Amino acid sequence: MTIQTLDISPVGRVEGDLDVRVDIEDGYVVNAWTHAELFRGFEIILRGKDPQAGLIATPRICGICGGSHLTCASWALDTAWGTEVPRNAILARNLGQIVETIQSIPRYFYGLFAIDLTHKKYQQSSFYEEAGRRFAAFTGKSYELGITISGKPVEIYALLGGQWPHSSYMVPGGVMCAPTLTDITRAWSILEYFRTNWLEPVWLGCSLERYEEIKTYKDFMVWLEENPNHANSDLGFYWRMGLDIGLDKYGAGVGKYVTWGYLPHEDKYQKPTIATRNAAMIMKSGVYDSFSDTHTLMDHIFARENTTHAWYDEGTEDIHPFDRVTQPIEQNDKDFENAYSWSTAVRHQDYGRLEAGALARQLVAGGTHGESWQHYDGFILSAFKAMGGASTHLRQLARVHEIVKLYRQAEHCLREFQLNDPWYIKPKEKDGRGWGATEAARGSLCHWVELENGKIKNYQVIAPTTWNVGPRDAQGVRGPIEEALIGTPIVDSSDPIEVGHVARSFDSCLVCTVHAHDAKTGQELARFRTA
Repeated sequence: MTIQTLDISPVGRVEGDLDVRVDIEDGYVVNAWTHAELFRGFEIILRGKDPQAGLIATPRICGICGGSHLTCASWALDTAWGTEVPRNAILARNLGQIVETIQSIPRYFYGLFAIDLTHKKYQQSSFYEEAGRRFAAFTGKSYELGITISGKPVEIYALLGGQWPHSSYMVPGGVMCAPTLTDITRAWSILEYFRTNWLEPVWLGCSLERYEEIKTYKDFMVWLEENPNHANSDLGFYWRMGLDIGLDKYGAGVGKYVTWGYLPHEDKYQKPTIATRNAAMIMKSGVYDSFSDTHTLMDHIFARENTTHAWYDEGTEDIHPFDRVTQPIEQNDKDFENAYSWSTAVRHQDYGRLEAGALARQLVAGGTHGESWQHYDGFILSAFKAMGGASTHLRQLARVHEIVKLYRQAEHCLREFQLNDPWYIKPKEKDGRGWGATEAARGSLCHWVELENGKIKNYQVIAPTTWNVGPRDAQGVRGPIEEALIGTPIVDSSDPIEVGHVARSFDSCLVCTVHAHDAKTGQELARFRTA
């Protein structure tokens, strides 16, 4: 059988364009390359700047996850300067990031992923007509409500930071806000509105308390069948349709997963250091290796970047971000045997390529490693094992499953504020190295900063999409999305919607139009909208 090569440009990525090349044989993807098309150069922009420039610049890396970048930038300077962060400030930082992630979940699900369920490929599914009524872009009843309601949580962010996105209210030593009782009361009302107008009646079809009783995949399937409201909720409908159309049959990926952990405990990380971070996170860090079914802690010392197949003049060795100096190449023609992407290949020094994202977070949450008080949730790990591993479908369940626990953490922050206590303790600036990490909606995010002579000597960022969309490494090992594309069934090569399913399951940010052409002939096969 002849191998057909398709270049799909663009599919999309965070704040830029993702192109994908796939080889198709006998109707299945047998090889894949993901190439990031946009170089932005924040690491270069920040060289020589004031140490706090990262608080302003890095939230502009992303218009959806700017609060996560601000979180990393703040904690990086806190660890470099040896600051003290008041309890209120930790809660305020956590709350900002939580509500930003909560808004991202319905916006992503309805605006980027669920639209695909209305594709003509699924016309024979008994769920198809209802999918159109719910999920059709702009006109679907759930689409309209979901996109609209997603704007509510970040109203809480604006109460803290004055605006969303791109606020810089988090600073070394705390936060530049002091919410009043009126602010806290208003934040509670926003949370309640979100819960009573969408989360419970539309998304879950039940109370938060009932959903929280689900501990295993078996529990979830019982929940699905016990009440028509559960089965016909948007979550229940999506899960049933996804199984019907086979979204659980492809998109497995590399089988190893990473999370930095996130949400520092307000009483355990007031004097932050790099060394004490892991033991102070509510959501624990870790690596899950599904091949050996083992969990281990994740530490920044294990991170490596490789630029063998990326457009950087930095050699072919794995290097820790503290030791990396970004050197982009001006001439960057695609060469799939050599360099073909602006993304680096991120690796763990022992485990190799790892997938980041909500699925990774939830698989790690099912481990018994870490501190006894840290968050544990075995549901998604149970589903992973019951379903025979990862898939496009399971990534969606992991992502939307988080919304309830994040909602509860937002409630925790609002309950724990002590309005008359400090929100900021002025730090003393000094030279040194710092590191800040968190989990953005899309996965593991961290900043490394080195300060010298009162200026930024080096700044490095590894974003979630860098983990997932990176090209092959020096050993030729595919990146997570590249690997997840292997085995994907392609029904119509002129309209390869299945490639989009896999890419979107990693929450790659998309643009509206995809062009497909035959790489051998240069003939355009189709031009169609995906979102």
